Order: sequence, then structure tokens, then C-alpha cells
Amino acid sequence: NALQGAELPFAGVFWGTWVGCGTAFYLGLRGGRTILSGYLEHVHEPTYENSKTDMSLSSVIGGATGFFVGTDAAYLPEQNFLIDIVGIQDGTPDLAGAAIAGSSTALGFAASQTGLNVIFPAGKCWND
Repeated sequence: NALQGAELPFAGVFWGTWVGCGTAFYLGLRGGRTILSGYLEHVHEPTYENSKTDMSLSSVIGGATGFFVGTDAAYLPEQNFLIDIVGIQDGTPDLAGAAIAGSSTALGFAASQTGLNVIFPAGKCWND
């Protein structure tokens, strides 16, 4: 809402949400590792190695949230390149809207992860 309130173009809201949410997720992961690793056996303490996997996971989570922005069919519809795929129009039934919203994040996650799979060598991504 803040990015839309700043009247950014759709691409600015899309990328800003991707980066902002991905960064927040990363900071939460690192904070969780810092605080919980002393108390929980299966939470690893923060290291340089897991910072890289945390960063790639956070990038993919950010991609999921970026694609969610495409569900807002009312905000600059002429710029929304996702509107025909995941846009939720006025009058869409609630259950259908929820399914479309979930699909938007799944699509963003899959697209982001595919990009990382192409860029990263085997064994270097968060899920390797």
C-alpha cells in the first residue's frame, strides 16, 4: 500500500514488494537463527554458508510476494503485466479470489526458483 500510495508505476510496486518482502524475510531468518540457535537443537547458528542459502530462499519468497501484487487488477491495469494471469477483478467470488491469490504466489515462487536454478551451480541454492 505504501508503494501504491507513493504512486509508483506498477513495475516499481512489483520490484519494491519483491525486494522489501525478500529483505524482511531474510532479516527474520537471520534474527531467528541468532536468537533461537541457542535454544533449539535443529536451528543452526548463523554462518556465512547458511547466510547464502538464506539469501537465495529470501529472494524466492520475495518473488512470490512480487507476483502477488499482480492480483490487484484495479491498480494501473494498463501496466499490470500479470493482470491476465492472476488479476482479481471486481465481482470475483471470494473462494476463486483466494485460489487466484494463492496461484499468484506459487507462480512467483516457481518463476523465481527457476531463475535461481539456472543461475546458481548445483549444490549452491537454498534447496540443494
